[in-house]
Amino acid sequence: MKFKVNRDHFSNGLAQVLNVVGTRPTMPVLSNVLIEADGDHLDLTTTNLDLGIRCRIKASVAQAGSITLPVRRLNSIVRELPSLDVQVEASSNNQVKIASGGSHFRIMGIAQDDFPPLSEFADEHSFKLEQSVLGQMLGSVSYAQSADESRYFLNGVYFHFHEGKLTLVATDGRRLALVYREMDFGDSTGGSLILPAKTVAELVRLLTKEEKYTVSLAFNDRRVAFRIEVADEASGLVDEVQLISKVVEGSYPNYQQVIPKEVHQRVKVERELFLQCIHRAALVTSEKSNSVKIKLSNNLLEITASSQDFGDAHESLAVDYSGPDIQVAFNPGFLMDPLRALSKDQINFELKDEVSPGVFKTDGSFLCVIMPVRL
Repeated sequence: MKFKVNRDHFSNGLAQVLNVVGTRPTMPVLSNVLIEADGDHLDLTTTNLDLGIRCRIKASVAQAGSITLPVRRLNSIVRELPSLDVQVEASSNNQVKIASGGSHFRIMGIAQDDFPPLSEFADEHSFKLEQSVLGQMLGSVSYAQSADESRYFLNGVYFHFHEGKLTLVATDGRRLALVYREMDFGDSTGGSLILPAKTVAELVRLLTKEEKYTVSLAFNDRRVAFRIEVADEASGLVDEVQLISKVVEGSYPNYQQVIPKEVHQRVKVERELFLQCIHRAALVTSEKSNSVKIKLSNNLLEITASSQDFGDAHESLAVDYSGPDIQVAFNPGFLMDPLRALSKDQINFELKDEVSPGVFKTDGSFLCVIMPVRL
């Protein structure tokens, strides 16, 4: 194998696949990146067996071939090379020479035969949508995923393609976030999957906010694959990234049962201002007293918090409200997470009584249900 590649393109490609590699892999080869050179490109692949990622970058290949190299060490070396032109040559004993300007390195690799291939599977469902849309939807709900491994089916984001609508849901049992988007399924009939939290984080990192790029996904009962457009031909950085992951096996709970069916008292609030008030009030909370009280009265919303360790705080907002007085306590983090994730200037906040959940809503496509704290 022998090729020449731009240093920055090489470094960018390695950065795209680096996160998948664990710090303590079960096999030495899982610390490596598989480099496959052919034609006018390199394919860079890493995997941890549950999640694999492959990206393609442009290169001038003099001799096709493949090798695996320690990805973190290789990435550190490539980043520091003095010249944009990087020459790479592999010998038959899995030794690789890297030359750039006056710098020369010799690195030992592992043969491709020892590298576990990314899973190939027959997809039963396939869809395509804008990266910016999927990224925004994931950001709107992913904070509500559960970290409790005993309830493994909640350790991810639920995707539900049904009746021309994609719905994403995440919950940890104390809060639930849901967002949906109308979309054209084409010939697909729908389907659902639970995307693991690690894959969600990696997918969010890869997706761009630019509207012109798309992401395709295909899945069956065990695997899901994402094909992500990363750059156009002019940039030459990365043509495509492919992410292949196991899905969380099991049935997602009936989340509709958690969503309150009746609207009781609703108030419209400025999202950023509400977030700032909650954040300031939360500064006096402690582990033992980790709650803020929300009180609604005539044209006034008050936020209070107190703890024996730090004292108390009081914030107030003028709102358009003429219903009965209501006071409910919430975990401040559960209130701030959706407020940070949303981009709307105004949101609706719904309350019923001190023992019923609070609900954030936007224009009908998003809601977050938050269980109260019993005082």
